[in-house]
Amino acid sequence: MKIPAGLHPVPAAGAVAAHDGQTRRAIVQLLLESGSITAAEIGRRLGISAAGVRRHLDALIEGGDAEAMAAAAWQQVGRGRPAKRYRLTPAGRAKLEHTYDDLASAAMRQLREIGGDQAVQTFARRRIDAILAGVTDGPEDVESTAERVADALSKAGYATTTTKVRGPIQGIQICQHHCPVSHVAEEFPELCEAEQQAMSEILGTHVQRLATIANGDCACTTHVPLNPGQP
Repeated sequence: MKIPAGLHPVPAAGAVAAHDGQTRRAIVQLLLESGSITAAEIGRRLGISAAGVRRHLDALIEGGDAEAMAAAAWQQVGRGRPAKRYRLTPAGRAKLEHTYDDLASAAMRQLREIGGDQAVQTFARRRIDAILAGVTDGPEDVESTAERVADALSKAGYATTTTKVRGPIQGIQICQHHCPVSHVAEEFPELCEAEQQAMSEILGTHVQRLATIANGDCACTTHVPLNPGQP
């Protein structure tokens, strides 16, 4: 059928809903990968209008899946009021897929029953060593190594970024915005302990865990000092 000039077909309700769902999933993925992000950044990266971004963010906030927060002072660029940043809530992250959680937890319990705590610790360390294999191939400075650690973790599903911290306590923060085994790690903290130990050995310095998803935080944050002797 020929459409009269000046008129355009109206998309079916199902098509609109499907497109909205696809856009919202893309926004959730950005929130997951970025840790926190402004509405303007979302619009720029996805090519959607400011009004469209706000509509989706409002829906996610209303559903308890996202929250708005003020930007930290170090995140402000230029003058003026810092833009709000948005991030997933623990409830929003919990809705993401946690593959085989029940099976993995059951297997870990059996492992502990058969081999004791040492068997669980050995498994946890071998697992993270496999994820970080090859990270030491490259420049040996802390910053470059931290970037390679983040890349390796992201490939394993941890959506990891690095942020340089300025001020009196300079360092690199490795932020894992998603943890595919967080539900298992709640029962088996050996998984988190093995990660921290492996990072410390690879980076050649003491590292400090500031937060973990398994303990209810919004991200697993590991501080890597840049100054020798710094805590």
